[in-house]
Amino acid sequence: MKKRRYTPIEILLIEDNEGDIVLTVEALKTTKIVNNLKVIEDGEKALAYLREEGEFKGRPVPDLILLDLNLPKIDGRELLHIIKNDDKIQFVPVVILTTSKSEEDILKSYLEHANCYITKPLDMEQFIKIVQSIGDFWFNIVKLP
Repeated sequence: MKKRRYTPIEILLIEDNEGDIVLTVEALKTTKIVNNLKVIEDGEKALAYLREEGEFKGRPVPDLILLDLNLPKIDGRELLHIIKNDDKIQFVPVVILTTSKSEEDILKSYLEHANCYITKPLDMEQFIKIVQSIGDFWFNIVKLP
């Protein structure tokens, strides 16, 4: 019987809340998706990562970006705009994962071509279920380039 090779999925989590980082990491560990998770805690470093600048030269292109809107230095709204207007990375799916329930944030995120918008629940179990379903949807159901 031939062994199947699994290429890990590259996930970039752009999040500055330590608790949400830990929950996301734990939730992704419980999925059946083999992944490499890179965590970056501010928008400026995330942009350098995505553009392969400085210390991030040669980094892998993410297969999925999980983006918080409320970030230091460059906030997630501006970062989303930059990502979706950059020919080299605009194809990477961006899932907004934030505490904001603002109708304005939701509308603006979709106008900037976010692939989906999810408001983080306060309940830990529900948060873990949401992260698991994100992984399942984007890597088992959707066909990515």
